[in-house]
Amino acid sequence: MVESTFDLLLSISLIIISIATLGLVYRVIKGPSVPDRVMALDSIGINLIAITAITSIMLRTDAFLEVILLIGVIAFVGTVAFSKFLQKGEIIEYDRDN
Repeated sequence: MVESTFDLLLSISLIIISIATLGLVYRVIKGPSVPDRVMALDSIGINLIAITAITSIMLRTDAFLEVILLIGVIAFVGTVAFSKFLQKGEIIEYDRDN
């Protein structure tokens, strides 16, 4: 009884997070400004981590833990790069003061 209730809750949460991700995809496409789009992309990364974690729990395996870590690192680096681009207009600075 408890195990089937837990599986039901995991399925419901997976559906809710997937619907939220679709809403964020709409915000990335239609967002009113570039910072809104960057925030939506960061939130999509967080939702992908949650979806992967819930799938890992449902399948009762720890094989996806490396995938979760990789998605987190890529989402973080992408958010930092977009933020630097919005602030300075460039991501990699080639001319440095000697």
